[in-house]
Amino acid sequence: MRLSHIVAAWRMSVRELLRSRIAVILFFVIPTLFYAIILLTTTHKEIFFKLASVSEEMFIRVSQRQEALVFMGLAAVGLLTSFLALNLTQKHAPANRRLILCGYTTSELLSSKFLTLVGLIVVIGVYISLLLLLFFQPRRLPLVLLGFMLAGFVYGCYGLMVGAIFRRELEGILFIVLLANIDIGWLQNPIYYAEAQNKFIIRHLPAYFPSQVSMAAAFSDHSVLAPLGGSLVYGSLLLLAAGLVFGWRMRIKK
Repeated sequence: MRLSHIVAAWRMSVRELLRSRIAVILFFVIPTLFYAIILLTTTHKEIFFKLASVSEEMFIRVSQRQEALVFMGLAAVGLLTSFLALNLTQKHAPANRRLILCGYTTSELLSSKFLTLVGLIVVIGVYISLLLLLFFQPRRLPLVLLGFMLAGFVYGCYGLMVGAIFRRELEGILFIVLLANIDIGWLQNPIYYAEAQNKFIIRHLPAYFPSQVSMAAAFSDHSVLAPLGGSLVYGSLLLLAAGLVFGWRMRIKK
């Protein structure tokens, strides 16, 4: 891979993203809206839940609102990054093929898109963490932020893979919405996990490890090393799958 090609393709991806000003604005409006809904619908009543990465027998006791704020932050990061990643790989396929004819490789193009995605993950993660500080102080804010970014990494790589697989936007959106709503928007909530009958399924969904990082960091002093490693492995496997499919779809027939 050539660094000059990656940088040039990255600049094109960023410019294309910034052309859609409404989309950029929504990346900041949606998390704010999510948090506003949490403030309107939750109370400070204490609740108990389990953190699977800490101990199946240990219960965490926190405010209902605080738990919901951390969980909703994870959901917002996952949804936004997966939709952006879908857009990065699904659109402009003819332009990508022309770049390949001009000497670019599929790995260089995918690397540029991934760098664009990483930049957005950092911006959204920091923004949501700052919103979180308006309402309460997590025990270990830097690790909560890391959990948000890992959620973006895993779901961003999932979005890259879905965008590489499907040519049309409708199918891609349905696959994103289906998994995100079930996983990071529902089952990874520790309140549901505590009473779930089949925890094996929840433990193998994409958002399990990142949500454990943020929840454990926000409400306990326990180590997050294991879920951190699991997040990196899970996201890397999805990124590898996205690269293989993207390379196959972008091949030029002789």
